[in-house]
Amino acid sequence: MEKTQSNRTWIIVFIASFLGLMVDGMDIQLLSLTLPSLIEEFQMTKATAGLLSTWSLIGMATGGIIGGWLSDRYGRVRMATYMMVIFSVGTALLGFVQTYEQFLVIRFISAIGIGAEYSIVTMLMAEYVPTKKRTTILGTLQAAYSVGYLVAALLAGAILPLYGWRPLFFLSIFPVFLAIYIRRKIPEPKGWIEAKQQPQKVKENELFTIFKDSKIRTIFLFWILTSTFLQFGFYGVGTWLPTYIVTELGFDFKKMTGYLVGTYTALIIGKILAGWLADRFGRRAVYIIGGLSTAIFLPILILYHTPANIIILLTIFGFLYGAQYGVNGTYMSESFPTHIRGTAVGGAYNIGRFGAAMAPIIIGIIAESHSIGFGLAMLGIAYALSGIIPALFIREKMYDPFENKANSST
Repeated sequence: MEKTQSNRTWIIVFIASFLGLMVDGMDIQLLSLTLPSLIEEFQMTKATAGLLSTWSLIGMATGGIIGGWLSDRYGRVRMATYMMVIFSVGTALLGFVQTYEQFLVIRFISAIGIGAEYSIVTMLMAEYVPTKKRTTILGTLQAAYSVGYLVAALLAGAILPLYGWRPLFFLSIFPVFLAIYIRRKIPEPKGWIEAKQQPQKVKENELFTIFKDSKIRTIFLFWILTSTFLQFGFYGVGTWLPTYIVTELGFDFKKMTGYLVGTYTALIIGKILAGWLADRFGRRAVYIIGGLSTAIFLPILILYHTPANIIILLTIFGFLYGAQYGVNGTYMSESFPTHIRGTAVGGAYNIGRFGAAMAPIIIGIIAESHSIGFGLAMLGIAYALSGIIPALFIREKMYDPFENKANSST
C-alpha cells in the first residue's frame, strides 16, 4: 500500500512539474516570437532587441540562484509555487506596457520567477523519481519546456497576426491556478525533510559548505563553466532563430511558426530519447554526444540550407540541440548531496546563465555588421565546449537524491 501511494505521489508531482515547466517554456518563447513585432513597435535596433533577452537571462539567473538557496531553507514545493506566481503575474503585466523601458524592467522581474521555478521543479522531480528511471523521467520532464515552445508557436501563429502581441502575454496569468494546486496537493520530498530533521551543531550557510569541501567545490566550478556554454548556445538560438527565419530567410510569420512547430516537435522527441538513452548508456556519454553533434550541425544548418531542405535541416537541428537538456537535470542533481543540492544546482546553472546572458546581445551586434545567421553559426563553439568539459572533468552518479550521503560509485 505504501509503495502504491509513493508511486501515485511521484506521478502527481510529475504532472504538476510538467505543466509548470511547460508554461515556463511558453513564457520564454513568447519573447522570441514577439521580438520582430517589438522591434517594430518600440523602434529598436537588433542590438537593443538582444538586450531584452540579455536582461531576461540575468533575471532568470538571479531567480535560479535565490530560488535554489530558498528551496534548501524553506522547501522545494513552497518556493516553486511562489516563483510560479511571480512569473505569471509579471508576464501578464507585459501586455500593458507602453515603452521599451517599462517592458525591460517588468521582464526582468518576471524572469526572476522563471529561473527560480525551473531550477526548483527540476530538482524536486529528481528527488521523487527512483534512480533506475530518473533520467528517462527527467528527460521527459525537460520536454515540457519544448512543449511550451510548441504551444507558444501555435498561439502566436493564431493570435499575433490578427490581434497583435499583447494578448499573448495576457494568457500567462493562468499558471497562478496551477501554483495553488501544487501548494495544496504536493508534499515536500522525503529526502529534504530528513535532511532538515538531522541535528546540526552549527547552522552553516549552504554556499560556504560548497566551497569548504574541495571535491564539491571543483565539481561546482566545472558545472558553472558547462552551464555557461550550454545556455550561451541554447538561448542564443532560442532568441534569434524566429527572427532569422523571418528577416533573413524571408518567410512570413505564419510560415515561420509552422517551421518552428516542426523544430520544437523534434526538440521534444530529442529530450525524451536522450533521457531514455542516458538511463541505459550513461548520463555523461549522452550529454557529450548531444553537445558535440549540435556544434557540428549548427554551421551546416546556416551555410547549406536551401528552400527545399530548410524544414528538414530545422527538424534535425531541433532533435539535436535539446538532447543535453534531456540529461542535464539528472546529471547535475546527482553531482551534489541533498543538504546543499538546491544551492549547488541552482547556483551552478544560474551563474552559468549570467555568462550566457551575453549571447542574445552579442548576436544582435554581429547581426548589425554581418548577419544573424553568422552569429548563430558561431554558437557551435559554445556547444562544443559544453560537451568537452564534462567529458574531461565531471563524473556521473556521484550522489543519489534518495540518500543524504555519497554513493560508493567512483
